[in-house]
Amino acid sequence: MTIGFLFVALFALMLIGVPVAISLGLAGSLTIIFFSPDSVSSLAIKLFETSEHYTLLAIPFFLLAGSFMTTGGVARRLIDFANACVGHIRGGLAIGSVLACMLFAALSGSSPATVAAVGSIAIAGMVRSGYPQAFAAGIVTNAGTLGILIPPSVVMVVYAAATETSVGTLFMAGVVPGLLLGVLLMIAIYVIAVKKNLPAMPRATVRQWLSAAHKAVWGLLLMVIILGGIYSGLFTPTEAAAVAAVYSAFVALFIYKDMTIREAPKVVLESAKLSIMLMFIIANAMLFAHVLTTEQIPQQITAMVLEAGLQPWMFLLVVNIVLLVAGAFMEPSAIILILAPILFPIAMELGIDPIHLGIIMVVNMEIGLITPPVGLNLFVTSAVTGMPVTQVIRAAMPWLMMLLGFLVIVTYVPSVSMGLPRLLGM
Repeated sequence: MTIGFLFVALFALMLIGVPVAISLGLAGSLTIIFFSPDSVSSLAIKLFETSEHYTLLAIPFFLLAGSFMTTGGVARRLIDFANACVGHIRGGLAIGSVLACMLFAALSGSSPATVAAVGSIAIAGMVRSGYPQAFAAGIVTNAGTLGILIPPSVVMVVYAAATETSVGTLFMAGVVPGLLLGVLLMIAIYVIAVKKNLPAMPRATVRQWLSAAHKAVWGLLLMVIILGGIYSGLFTPTEAAAVAAVYSAFVALFIYKDMTIREAPKVVLESAKLSIMLMFIIANAMLFAHVLTTEQIPQQITAMVLEAGLQPWMFLLVVNIVLLVAGAFMEPSAIILILAPILFPIAMELGIDPIHLGIIMVVNMEIGLITPPVGLNLFVTSAVTGMPVTQVIRAAMPWLMMLLGFLVIVTYVPSVSMGLPRLLGM
C-alpha cells in the first residue's frame, strides 16, 4: 500500500501540472506523514544533508565552466578546429559539427549547453554552405546528447551520488561509448552526404590546420586538466570541476578576451540559476529516495524480481523500456535519483556491474533529451535556430533509430563500457 501511494501520488501531482521537484518532495512527505513511523523532522534533515553531499558540489562548478566556455568563444574555436580536421570530406561541415560536439562535451558535462554552444554557430554555417536546415538541426540535436556521455558528465555525477559509486570510474566508462556514438554519427552523415551530394569544404592547408589548432588549444587543454588531474590522482572529480570553472573563466576573460570582466557576473548569475534549479530537483529527489530507503521499497521490489525469475537480459530490457518512457516526460537527473536506488540493488543481485548500469541509464537519458514532449535538446535547438519545435522533432527523429541501436549495443555488450576501466584496473 505504501509503494502504491508513493508512486500514485508522484504521478498524480505531475499529471495536474505540479513541477517535478515539488511533486517528488510532496509525494515523499505525504508518504512519511500517513504511512511511516519515521519522524516528519527527518524530511528537513534529509533536505539539509543534500546540500552537504560533497560529490554534488561538482555540478555547479561544471555548469559554471560550461557557461564561460559557451560565452567566451571556446565553442567557435573548437568548431573551426573540427572543420579544419574533417571539413574537406563530403558532408565535412556536418561531420565537423559532430566532432565539435564531442570536443565541447568533454568540457561542459551538459547536453543542452553543448547544443546551445555548437548549434548557435554550426547550424547557421551549414545552412550558408548549402545544407538543408532540418538536416543540420537534426545532427546537432542528436550529437549534443554526447554532452552527458563523454566525461565529464553532470548526469554521471548525479548517478554516482545516488548509488555511491566512483565518479572517476563512471567517467572512464563513458569514454569508449561516447567515441563510438560520435563515430557512428559521422559514418551515417558521410553515407547520406555521398548519396545526396552534400558540399565539402576545400582541404585545409597545414598552416590553416596549425592556426586553428593554436586558437583552440586553450579549450582542448581543459580536457587534459580535468581528466588528467582526476586519473593522475592530483585532484578529485569535484576539485576538477572547481579547477575547470576557474580555468574557463581565465581563458574567456584574459586569453580569448571574447567577454569582458563586466559581463562575467551575468554569466555567473545564469549558471547559478541553472544550478539552483537542478539542486532543488536533486534535493527533493533525495527526499523521495530517503522514503524509498526507510520503507525498504527497493528491497521489496528486488525480492519480487528475483521471485519472478527474471534473467539479467530480461531485467535490462525492462530497465530500458521504463527509462525510455520516463525520459520522454522528466528531466534526466530526477529520473536517475528516483530510479537508481530501485534498480541498483536488483542489478547487484543479478550480477550486473553498477558502472555498466550507470552507462545504460546515461544512454537512455541521452535518448530522453531528444524525445518529445519534454526533450530538452529539442527546445534548445528550436531556440538557437528559430525553427518551430515540431520541425525540430521531425528533423531529429531519423537519427533516433541510430541511438536506439546504440543503446542495444551498450546494454548487451558490457565490454563497450567496462573494457577501458578494467584495462586500467579501476
